[in-house]
Amino acid sequence: MTSFLLLAAQGGIVDNLVDSAQETGRVFGVNAWLLFSQMISFTIVAFLLHHFAYKPILGVLETRRQKIAEGLANAEKIKVQLAESEKRVQEILTKANADAQKMIDEARASAQAVADKRTQQAISEAEQIIAKAREATGIEREKIMVELKREVGRLVIDTTSKVTGKVLTESDHKRISEEAAREVSA
Repeated sequence: MTSFLLLAAQGGIVDNLVDSAQETGRVFGVNAWLLFSQMISFTIVAFLLHHFAYKPILGVLETRRQKIAEGLANAEKIKVQLAESEKRVQEILTKANADAQKMIDEARASAQAVADKRTQQAISEAEQIIAKAREATGIEREKIMVELKREVGRLVIDTTSKVTGKVLTESDHKRISEEAAREVSA
């Protein structure tokens, strides 16, 4: 019974709502056919927008999302390739530095060998110069000794001639010269 009363009470409320909606429609001038046609127009416009605008925009967004995903994948590949390139560059630089150091060491060794060879040549040339100088000195000494012997012989002969007061013969000259030469040589 209470449910019946409730339904009746609700029926009154529903009637009140319908009456107030009709009253509002009359006050604001709502026309049912016009409202129905506007709903159909809205549905058509919504369908057209959904079909010709919303779906293409979603397609563009999906394409863009795929391109972004490809870009990120490419960026990762590029990162890996860059790391590999840097590693190769580092290896090449290390090898180039090792080669350069080897060349420098070889150049130093070669320069040292050339310097040693030049030093040996200089020493050899100096020894040759010294030998030539000794030889020249020996020759010069011999010349001086010969000249000294002649001069000493002449002086001895002159002195002997003056001291003895006699004129010396050729054999006296020769004998005195030989004695003076022996004395000078000793």
